[in-house]
Amino acid sequence: FIQAAVERGRTSISVLLLILVAGALAYQGIPKEANPDVNIPNVYISLHHDGISPEDSEKMLVRPIEDAVRAIDGVKEISSNAFQGGGFVLLEFTAGFDIDQALDDVREEVDRAKKDLPEDSDEPTVSEVNLSLMPVLVVTVAGDVGERELLRYARRLRDEIQAIAGVLEANLTGGRDELLEVIADPVALGSYGLDAVEVLQIFNRSNRLVAAGKLDSGTGSFPIKVPGLFKSADDILNQPVKVNGDVVVRLRDLAVARRVLKDRTRIARLNGKPALAIEVSKRIGENIIETNEKVRAVVAAETADWPEGVTVSFSNDESRRIRTMLSDLQNNVTSAILLVMVIIIAALGLRSAGLVGIAIPGSFLLGILALSNLGLTMNIVVLFSLILAVGMLVDAAIVVTELADRNMANGMDRRRAYIEAAHRMSWPIIASTATTLAAFMPLVFWPGIVGEFMKFLPITLIATLSASLLMALIFIPSLGGVIGKTVSRRAPDPTENAIASGRVSGAYVTVMSRLLRHPLKILLVAAGTLVGVQTYYATHGNGVSFFPDVEPETATVMV
Repeated sequence: FIQAAVERGRTSISVLLLILVAGALAYQGIPKEANPDVNIPNVYISLHHDGISPEDSEKMLVRPIEDAVRAIDGVKEISSNAFQGGGFVLLEFTAGFDIDQALDDVREEVDRAKKDLPEDSDEPTVSEVNLSLMPVLVVTVAGDVGERELLRYARRLRDEIQAIAGVLEANLTGGRDELLEVIADPVALGSYGLDAVEVLQIFNRSNRLVAAGKLDSGTGSFPIKVPGLFKSADDILNQPVKVNGDVVVRLRDLAVARRVLKDRTRIARLNGKPALAIEVSKRIGENIIETNEKVRAVVAAETADWPEGVTVSFSNDESRRIRTMLSDLQNNVTSAILLVMVIIIAALGLRSAGLVGIAIPGSFLLGILALSNLGLTMNIVVLFSLILAVGMLVDAAIVVTELADRNMANGMDRRRAYIEAAHRMSWPIIASTATTLAAFMPLVFWPGIVGEFMKFLPITLIATLSASLLMALIFIPSLGGVIGKTVSRRAPDPTENAIASGRVSGAYVTVMSRLLRHPLKILLVAAGTLVGVQTYYATHGNGVSFFPDVEPETATVMV
């Protein structure tokens, strides 16, 4: 197969160019996000009841839900919390669960438990815990204008952002909903023989959507519409409260209505000014960089005609971190290529360095093409894995190129030299790559949440190192057979060549020749070093931590 590929060098080079172009397009189009899309095995049930005490919340809200969901299959642990005004129940499922089935089961049991909850309680909400749904950008609207005006600007901006294709939702926080407040006159109520409870009952019976059916006239049918929902303040004030003969007492005779905002539960400020925040979440699998750029473009277009007193700012932009990591990856790859070429130029020459240098971007682009076809995203773990793989990619290409140069120095033509080099070194290279892959293969089956998060590392390394094997045994020999250097002189004996090549090589050969006379001692020193290093670290090391300490970017003060 190697011989066929090298002898048909133009075809092999064309395939290599196709792979490079496809890999570059895949690199541009692959979704980029900060954290991997990991299924967290948790389902969250939120409960709310205005004014309920923590003790009553535990008895009347939390316990009925706990009893209902206890028998669901796959539930590993149930934790709950009751507080002033509500509570929540958190279900932890076993790893590898089906999130859709789990949500259906939980919603079914919660619906059955509704009858045991107080009538005035809000509808329980069931949601999954998904890191991918966390905000990727926060758009803050601030200004020294009226609260209603600021809220109007923020809502209009939120609607425009939510219409972007890659945006899942845009939640407006810090704003207050509007209400219509009706203030009744107690003296007027008493004069008509009414009390507040009767008025409330009239409202509960009136503000309803009634499906009245249809009327069939024999020649056709049409729907009957019964206006029942309040749409304006006049609808409420004109509501009949009491009828006595021809006299109708309406609510406007007893009360006044005015537009107000809900009581404030939180205050948001930006640089000392009142603010409203729009938390933007992207859809799963969307490119975070492109999504945030679209959001910024929409914000710029929408706020072009806003007054000077209203300002818009951006924070918690996850795309910045991804851009930095992509830049670091490109810098690492460029540095690796330059360093490798400098070393190979010094040892093998300019053309050989060029061939080895091609192996790095070729392996990366082929690996990214494989990741894109697998439906994976470019995230922090994939980028770390690619940077980790830089130093592993060139070994096989160096071995093949160096042996081919030696074959040409012994008089072979370049095509035959590269065929013989790739053929002779194929099994050592395959074995070396296979042992590296064998070290990472078990990590693919890493269980639990951490395994779901870290599985991208072995998958990326397996794809990239497999691509480097293909580059070293197929494409580098094919390129070398076309553009490799030609040397017609015979090489001296390998030992003489190593000693003559420099002080370092000569010193290495001298030291090794002496050490090989005492193999047992060397093995004992190696075994002692192996045990001694681990023992020393166990007694004098700094311990083990899950994540390293890094310089924080933000600080939060809780009072």
